[in-house]
Amino acid sequence: MKSETRNVLLKAYAELHKIIEELYEAHDRAIENNDFDDASLLASRADRLYEEVENLEIIISELE
Repeated sequence: MKSETRNVLLKAYAELHKIIEELYEAHDRAIENNDFDDASLLASRADRLYEEVENLEIIISELE
């Protein structure tokens, strides 16, 4: 794998982790405010992105 490709994939991996963290934090705040519909939506989006991060991690490790 070219270093530029690896760097872009690693950057995407790191940025997705930050987004996932923000979504889970927003989920927790929604739960505290008894906003269960929003909490559910936030958690489901975070879970979906987490799956993508796991797949990205596999791709990065296989291409190294």
